[in-house]
This record gives sequence, structure tokens and C-alpha cells, in this order.
Amino acid sequence: MNEIRSPFKTIGTRPVRHDGVDKVTGRAKFGADFSLPGMLVGKTLRSPHPHARIKAIRLDKALKIPGVKAAVTAADMVEFKSEWAGAGRVEVNLYHLSCNVLARTKALYEGHAIAAVAATTSAIADAALAAIEVDYEVLPHVIDEIEAMQPGAPLLFEEMTTRGANPPPTTPSNIAKEFEVISGDVAAGFAKADVIVERTFKTRAVHQAYIEPMAAIADVTEDGQCTIWSCTQGQFQARAHCAKFLGMDMAKIRVIPAEVGGGFGGKLNVYLEPLVVMLSKKAGKPVKMVMSREEVFRGTGPTSGGTVTVKMGVTKDGKITAGEAKLIFQAGAFPGSPVGNAAMTAFAAYDVADVRAIGYDVVSNRPKCSAYRAPGAPISAFAVEGVLDEIAQRLKMDPIELRLKNAVREGSKTAYGMKFAKIGFIETLEAAKKHPHYSAPLKPNQGRGVASGFWFNGGGDSTAAVNISEDGNAMLITGSPDLTGSRVSLAMMAAEVLGIDVSKVQPAVGDTNAIGYTFVTGGSRTTFATGMAVVEATKNVVKDLCRRAAMIWEVEADAVVWEDGHARPAGANVGKFKPLSLKDIAGQAGKTGGPISGHASLTAQGIGPAFGTHICDVDVDRETGRVTVTRYTIVQDAGRAIHPSYVEGQLQGGVVQGIGWALNEEYIYGKDGKLQNPGFLDYRLPVASDVPMIDAVIVEVPNPGHPFGVRGTGEVPIVPPMAAIANAVANALGMRIHELPLSPPRVLAALDRKA
Repeated sequence: MNEIRSPFKTIGTRPVRHDGVDKVTGRAKFGADFSLPGMLVGKTLRSPHPHARIKAIRLDKALKIPGVKAAVTAADMVEFKSEWAGAGRVEVNLYHLSCNVLARTKALYEGHAIAAVAATTSAIADAALAAIEVDYEVLPHVIDEIEAMQPGAPLLFEEMTTRGANPPPTTPSNIAKEFEVISGDVAAGFAKADVIVERTFKTRAVHQAYIEPMAAIADVTEDGQCTIWSCTQGQFQARAHCAKFLGMDMAKIRVIPAEVGGGFGGKLNVYLEPLVVMLSKKAGKPVKMVMSREEVFRGTGPTSGGTVTVKMGVTKDGKITAGEAKLIFQAGAFPGSPVGNAAMTAFAAYDVADVRAIGYDVVSNRPKCSAYRAPGAPISAFAVEGVLDEIAQRLKMDPIELRLKNAVREGSKTAYGMKFAKIGFIETLEAAKKHPHYSAPLKPNQGRGVASGFWFNGGGDSTAAVNISEDGNAMLITGSPDLTGSRVSLAMMAAEVLGIDVSKVQPAVGDTNAIGYTFVTGGSRTTFATGMAVVEATKNVVKDLCRRAAMIWEVEADAVVWEDGHARPAGANVGKFKPLSLKDIAGQAGKTGGPISGHASLTAQGIGPAFGTHICDVDVDRETGRVTVTRYTIVQDAGRAIHPSYVEGQLQGGVVQGIGWALNEEYIYGKDGKLQNPGFLDYRLPVASDVPMIDAVIVEVPNPGHPFGVRGTGEVPIVPPMAAIANAVANALGMRIHELPLSPPRVLAALDRKA
């Protein structure tokens, strides 16, 4: 922990979060905690096959069971044509998303939802699922992304050809899309190199491991009004998808976001929300659905696994001359892997003129992938940072010095076209090099690795409202679900502008009827983008407060300034009037124009990209193959740490997840195409004994695009760990393992091959 010196009154301090007491006492309501009178239990029938044509679904026997009130299939959803939403790296096909909610013509993975029922009890719902008859034509399946690309591989979509390919292909394949980033002349760049290293790396799909499974409740009234309670990362997106998939007007759908027991990107998609709406509409009663942990593993999206080949050239003094990457990502059953992110971020931290990165989005018989903190970037960083580490060894150059020699800085331009404003990458490298960890001695069988990471960070649409009560407190409403303590950070920004204590600001997350449209909580956008809306809304309040003080004093509005929570006379009026506090003005609101409130809706610009540098020490037991992380330091530019404790928590949490990804976590499939470890008993997450104390060092290079200099901090922490750990293992063993996770069997096998 490092103390942050702040020029502000509230920002940079460490107040207790507003929702903290409710969280630790169990009073906070998460998705599964809600209940309504007369509520029914909903459950989902899932495919036992990884790939099968659905010839018929018969619900009649299930509906005859006493206590079964409704059953639905994809036939109850709106049939619409392929429709792409968004653009560039966040493009999704809404039709595919609807087919993921309930399978239409084919089940595309084991666990694919086929039908859903609502009944008076859980046991009756289970009996109804058992009574549903489905005629399947079992088809050949494919799990691995490389195998799925081969000619003759089982096709998930007989009509799908590769988008973005040049020339456009005429035959169908499982390659959904090609995505290319190119800058300069790569061949010429490699011709300038004295050393060229090319290696292929492989990662496995991993789960976001949120504690709370998916849960949703819907209550549809007789006049078609629908209220949904859901543990979602984006209530407005959930509303839009339900409206689209079910043919409803958005105005008739109200989505109330519950507290979220972890998401990390895994709760951006809708799974249960359309089902509970359809079932409630048919049954005429509220319906609640909660996934089991096994359903979460089998039926929702992990992040992608991938196969990445990276080639880099450098001069003998360490200047990178060219970089090339081929990235093949698992999309799961439907297109939409984050391979575009991976291609864009692969070389973005380094000032390289000649770059080419080509990505392939490949479908296979797995659950559709979902986002997971900086989606795509950790996979490409694992490869690029691994090659850089090998280059440093070849050149006998310090690995941080190699990165410093090539680091992007203000004015540098990425291969995908972005020109950096003020950034703090070099500062993170310098801080890491000076850290005592970097020069500490190592014991036998220990190794040290370093790696750096980059993330774009997000902006987008946000809305905020600030309402002042009669006693001078502020009620802050935003549309951003709070996954990380963002309510307190947003309240701190409002308090800073108002000049009052943060305890006088009460933040809340509004539902879709209570606040204007706000994009999802994800991509490290909330503190930045919604924070900008909060600042703007609060400034509007301050402007109104000054106007009202001027009315009370009978002076011009520009003769009033706002300082430290008070309206003060300015100019020639200094000393003529006693300052008015927020409470003073609020108490007279009825005489000066009525309720005091401020509102702001905006599309946040001025995004501040973020960088981090990690140092990792490991101990490798050559007898068992076990890798133990013994020391870890993360250095990251936060722009401005609004609440340093929660920034440190973000940094440490990302490292812990990266440790799991690097050492143990993976989805394991059998030859039958079925997931073999659908639960935390067999899916090996890090536990306390696997993780050392993590030293989080915050660097502050303020983002000029934000009123308080904010850069998002949630994504970058998970980008370097896989590479840093793999580099440390390579340093300990004197050999490199290019495939994750670095589990004991894999490490032992590599040692046996070396022997």
C-alpha cells in the first residue's frame, strides 16, 4: 500500500464505502434474494449433446403435471434475421444472442438451453424438465479452435462464411471473421532486425469465477407491463435485448439491477431475463430463476482460449523493428470472441512502426464466450511479453530496459491508429525498476519475471442526477451497476465539486425508469465516464446554488463563487454578506425557485489508456512440478486514484485472477465434447495459500481528458500476470513453456522432455 498525496479535499482519501455495512451484515439484496408473492420457480432444460439438430420438442406431458404453469421454447421468441449491433471490436449479432438464450434449429454445445418451465415448486419444475421430450439428431462436434478451422471439420453454421476475409470466401467454414491490424511495412521491418524470435503460445478458456450465479425475476402484469430484477452489469442492455428478442416495447420493460456478486464481464449477456419474462407472461405470475453452479459453467460464457503465434525483430541494441501476430480465438458456439481486442493491444505498448496482427474468430461446440477483464488482451500479452523476454535474454539486456527503450509515450501512434495523449507507461517501468523487489536476491529454484500490459479503457454513454434535500444532503443517482465500490468513488467526485463531506452524498444505482440511458459497467468505463456525468451534473447544481444565493443577496449571479461548500460573495461584494452553506440555500429552496437538482447525460470523450508493469517471483518444485508465486509487485498508472484503497483492490484482484489463469484454471473437455469440471470442486481456483502478499504501487499521471485525471484501473491488472509468471518460470527452469496453465503435470512433462 502506498499513500497518495492529493491536492483535493475528498479525492485521494479512503472513506468507508456507503454500501459496506449492508454488504458485511448480509442486508444487501443480490439477484437470488428477491421474492414476490405467488412467485413460481423457473428452470431450464439443457442439451446433453455438444452438437445436435433439434427435430422436435414436445411439452404436452410436462404441461399436464399438476403445478406446472408454463413452458417455453424458442418458438415463443421473435424470429428475426441476422442483425449486427455495435461496431468494430464490440460488434455482436443480436440474432445469435437470441439463439443462445434458447436454441432454435440446433443445440450447439452441451448445456445449450432448449426449453424452460415454471412451476409452483422446485421439485415439480424438475419433474417437468424430465417430462419434456426432445428428438435430437446427434451431429459430429469440434472443440479445439485449430481443429475447427480445418477443412472437413463439423460446421456449426452451414451458411456461415468468413466476414472480413479478402477475397471473400465462397464456401462455409467455422471461421466467423478475420480481423487485421496493419501499419507500415512488416517485411522491411524484419529486414532491419539483427535478432528475430518467433514462437507459438496456447491458452485455455477460463471462467470469470464470480461468486454469485446468474439470477433473475420477472413480473408481467395483465396490461403487458414488465418488471425484471436481475444481477446484471447493464440494466439498459438487458432491457434492450429482452425487448428485441420478445417483440416488446422498451417502455413496458423496467429492469431493476440487484447488487452484483461479481461479474468481470461474465454478466454482460442476458441468459435468464428473457426466459423469466416469457414464463411470467404465460403463467400470469412472477417467475424466478437461479442458475446452479453447474449451469453457470455449462451454459454461460467463459473467456476465450486461443492459439497465438508472435514474431518480433530487434536490432542488436534492443530497438524493435517489426512485430507480427497471428491470433486464433475460440468464440464458442456463436461468433464474437475478443480477438479484435487482442490484435489491437498486442503491440500497442511499444513504439513499433511496422506491425501486422491478424485475428481469427472461430466457432466451436462450446458455450458462447463472454468478456473477462480486458477481454483478449491477456492472451496476446502472454505471447508478446514472452517473446520480448526471450529477446532480452538473447541480447543479454535487462528486460525492463528493453521495454523502456521501446515504450510508447505521449505522441506515439498505435498500429490501429490511436495517438497517445499524456500516458504513464514509462513511469510504471521506472517505478518497477526502482522497486526493492526488482533487485532482491533469488534462492535456488526461484525465478523472476516481468511483463507489461495495456488497455484502451472505455467511455460511452452515461447519465447522472444530483438532487439536494432540504437539509443540504445530496442524493446521487447513476445508471452504472456497482461491481467494485464505484458508488463511493462517484460520491467522492460529487462531494469534491460540492465541497461537502462524502458522508453527505448518498449514491444509488437507478433502474431503467429512474435514470437516463447508461452503457454497461465494463471496460473500466464507470469511474471515468459516469464520473464525468456526475461531475457535470454536480457542477449544474453548483451553478444553480450560486444563482439562488445571488437572489437571496440581490446581486448578480456572477458576483457569487462556490468554495468549500458555501456560496461566497465575490468582487466588490466581498465582505458584504455572510457565506451561505448548502444547507442554508436548500432550506430556502421554495423561495428561490423550487427543488434543487442537476442532471447530465453525455458520451464521454477523452478516454485515458492505462498501462501497468508487473514483477513476479516463483519457486518451482522440480519433483512435483508445482509452481508457487512467492512475491508479486504490480505498478500501474491510475491517472488519479479517486479512492486509493479500491484502486489497490482492483490491482490485487486482477493479479489473483491472473495467477489462477496462469497456473491452474482451464475448461477441460472429454472426447465426447462434454465439460468435465463444471464446478469449483474440480475447476481449480487460487486459494489464499496460493497467493502471496501483493504489493500494489499506484502511479499517477493524470488523464487530461477527465476533470480529475481518472484512468480506468480494472482491466490492466489482469493483462500482464500470465506473461510475468511464465517468464518467471522460464527464468527458474532455464526453459520456456508456451502453453497454459502451468499446472504440475504440464511442468513435469516439460521437464521430462528437456531431460
